[in-house]
Amino acid sequence: MVERMGISVAVTGASGYAGGELLRLLAGHPDFEVRRVTGASSAGTPLVQSQPHLVGSPGASALTLEATDPARLAEADLVFLALPHGQSAAIAAELPDSTVVVDLGADFRLADPDAWASYYGGTHAGSWPYGLPELPGQRAALQGARRIAAPGCYPTSVALGLAPLLAAGLVEPDDVVVVAASGTSGAGRAPKQNLLGSEVMGAVSAYSAGGVHRHTPEMEQSLSAAAGTRVTLGFTPLLAPMARGILATTTARLRPGATAAQLRAALATAYDSEPFVHLLPEGSWPSTASTLGSNSAHVQVAADEHVGRAVVTVALDNLCKGAAGQAVQCANLAFGLPETTGLSALGVAP
Repeated sequence: MVERMGISVAVTGASGYAGGELLRLLAGHPDFEVRRVTGASSAGTPLVQSQPHLVGSPGASALTLEATDPARLAEADLVFLALPHGQSAAIAAELPDSTVVVDLGADFRLADPDAWASYYGGTHAGSWPYGLPELPGQRAALQGARRIAAPGCYPTSVALGLAPLLAAGLVEPDDVVVVAASGTSGAGRAPKQNLLGSEVMGAVSAYSAGGVHRHTPEMEQSLSAAAGTRVTLGFTPLLAPMARGILATTTARLRPGATAAQLRAALATAYDSEPFVHLLPEGSWPSTASTLGSNSAHVQVAADEHVGRAVVTVALDNLCKGAAGQAVQCANLAFGLPETTGLSALGVAP
């Protein structure tokens, strides 16, 4: 948000949690210049009123939230759509092909119209390149892309953990179980009774279990692409008493002869050269606290020989690598910038 002759940026949904995280990251980006911010319910108010953590950022106090007008968004080189699911498609349709658009919502993640109809309802808008650069082949698809669908936070954590094991043929694709905990910011900023502090503090609760969570088909889609065959999974999400973070533990039945050393080698091969995905030393297990505020994902794996299953755990910040940071990472690729520009792999502690 500093005055500079850079790539012009507009952020929709700038009054929400993902929008606020985007603006925090963009404030330190040397090539992206935020010129327009929109927030439907807060239009006409100063940005820092909705995002007080940006006070002190050069230029932030000069920005006022606007109504979302595609004609004004089209003046930017890069548009981030940080909107509730189902709201991005209509806006994207009115933006010129020359504009780079990164959607943080679900509108363009799913390739299967039937999956969209089953889990979201309404008309399927189509699919865009999937914005998880660490998956096989995805980095090349994102370089120079004009339209990008940023993944969901749960699917990011699950795909990073299990995709290399499926690609290496070390686990079975039809017996995958995911249990993942999220901080309350994953539900957005709209007030809800179940997200009140007095409801969340001191409690961990399950929700949307039994295969009904909307991220289920997205997980199956990315994992199936890695495996080269259909992957089915059971997913139980948990709400944890923390503001931000994802801790996902995924188990899958081991293929005959697969060993713990092979599991670890597959993850090391996939991520040893990656700037944001880190396989932890043996015996060290991921913690959401270690990834807070970073664009990193921490990964660990074990072979449970008692039941013949691989166990892989991934921690990440749902607002950063699970949303805004990943979106910036993808935008960097789209503009031919170093992928790490404006992003940190280091968490905040304590």
